[in-house]
Amino acid sequence: MKNNESMEMYLETIYLISKKGKKVHSIDIAKDMGFSKPSVSRAMKLLEKNNYIVFHQDGEIELTKEGLKRAGLVYEKHTILTSFLMSLGADNKLAEEDACRIEHIISDEMFQLIKNKVNEND
Repeated sequence: MKNNESMEMYLETIYLISKKGKKVHSIDIAKDMGFSKPSVSRAMKLLEKNNYIVFHQDGEIELTKEGLKRAGLVYEKHTILTSFLMSLGADNKLAEEDACRIEHIISDEMFQLIKNKVNEND
């Protein structure tokens, strides 16, 4: 993995697959993200090394407490930014795509301002 953005994309994918009540395996991540299995395997080794995931004997991948925390924050950014962009008039597809890009580069301060604005409108 080249940077935090890649790591966060993997963590969010693991988080979303597990949220569906499914056990997560490398092949699921590869299919979901459209990446090769070797690329996913390399990324999983790095996530494991950084204590974001653990592997079970059956190959299941599980987020650690730290991994779950980080993935949850990324997912929160994604959902808040998507809502914000849709409130500006973007359709769902465009809002989702742009939120995915923005979530990795937005400052914490700017995100908090947007989050406050979205929560005001709920």
